[in-house]
Amino acid sequence: MNYLQVMATMVAAMAATAAHADGPVQPHLVAELQGLDKITARTTTIRAPVGTEVEFGTLRITVRACLTTPPTEPPESAAFLQIHVVEPGSEPKDAFSGWMFASSPSLSALEHPVYDVWVVACAEPLEP
Repeated sequence: MNYLQVMATMVAAMAATAAHADGPVQPHLVAELQGLDKITARTTTIRAPVGTEVEFGTLRITVRACLTTPPTEPPESAAFLQIHVVEPGSEPKDAFSGWMFASSPSLSALEHPVYDVWVVACAEPLEP
């Protein structure tokens, strides 16, 4: 099996597990992210409100959704992120678009030579 087939199988298995949750997933207003600058080895906590662009170095991060599992399921936070690289004097380039899972950061990761970004948790639950 090649890498893409393995990834597709893992995502399908996680989706099937989520489909059998005891209750609906809980949407949140804020995603808590961690950013690593690989050059300086410094980590930064990033609070990113859903729908608002935040900056981390040359990255522009927009969280489109942040969801957690119901209390009856194993804890999991997942966020749908869109990340663009903005270099001075050039157009923004897409670097990542997809779901990131707090429990499995390497499952769906940003591939960038200078920065790493991963989901830590979701905050501020949206009241029904």
